[in-house]
Amino acid sequence: MNLIWLEDFVALAATGNFSRAAEDRHSSQPAFSRRIRALEEWIGAELFDRSSQPAKLTEVGEWFTGVAQELIARVARVPGDAKKVAEASSITLRIASTHALSFTFLPRWLRGLESNTTLGPVQLMSDVLQRCEALMLQSKVQFVLSHAHGKAQGALDTEPYRSARIGEDLLIAVSAPDEEGHARYRLARQGGPAVPMLQYTEESGLGRIMRAVIGRRLESVPAQAVFTAHLASVLRTMVLDGRGIAWLPQTLVQDDIDQGRLVAAASNDWEVPLEIRLYRDSELLGKAANAFWNAAIGV
Repeated sequence: MNLIWLEDFVALAATGNFSRAAEDRHSSQPAFSRRIRALEEWIGAELFDRSSQPAKLTEVGEWFTGVAQELIARVARVPGDAKKVAEASSITLRIASTHALSFTFLPRWLRGLESNTTLGPVQLMSDVLQRCEALMLQSKVQFVLSHAHGKAQGALDTEPYRSARIGEDLLIAVSAPDEEGHARYRLARQGGPAVPMLQYTEESGLGRIMRAVIGRRLESVPAQAVFTAHLASVLRTMVLDGRGIAWLPQTLVQDDIDQGRLVAAASNDWEVPLEIRLYRDSELLGKAANAFWNAAIGV
């Protein structure tokens, strides 16, 4: 048995269609079918009922679905787990952080920690939240720093992962000002002109929060999505260019607001309170990682 067979099985189990699954796996259908048959021979039982279209999982196939997914996930974690063991005595901290916090909150926060404790080298990986979560799930980082909201639970908000609130933020709807200093675009009630909106993609943690907290409410106001991006910093640039309104973290745009480059584009009840949370793996190997966590939570 090899890993390719497991990945083939999961692809076929998702659709029941041999040709489509083979295409998804970038394989010819005959070669794909041979690998599925080889897996069944290794297990000693048929995994699919081929008498129906699409093919259906047999009882053994239903059971094996969970086994295959667990094995694939475990294999994906092996390099990261090995790295954790190898770095048990390392002083390097491996942190994944969302882009917005990497630019604003993280540098100031680390300086604050360094006033009370000595930090060793820090290896920072900055990405969208979905990929930061993947790095933690694969044990490639020890910590993830991100915005969070109780209504938008993510992959790290469940066992065995732990987290601590280390700060707060606010999503604010902002617009470039007009010549009189008022918002060039402002969110209005039904009946007004459609406001151009600059939105976050699915991979964005802030987008996840936006959809969970005010997504339905936004459907009741005249607004039109004109631009979508992963990064709050990109949306900020577009807002500054007068392209529309966007909900941006206060930590990112407070200087713009203070200098009059951006102004509020909606009433205060459209603001979304955020937590800044530090997530960690269930087991931290090494004194440096444990010392960092204890400093972060004030122990």
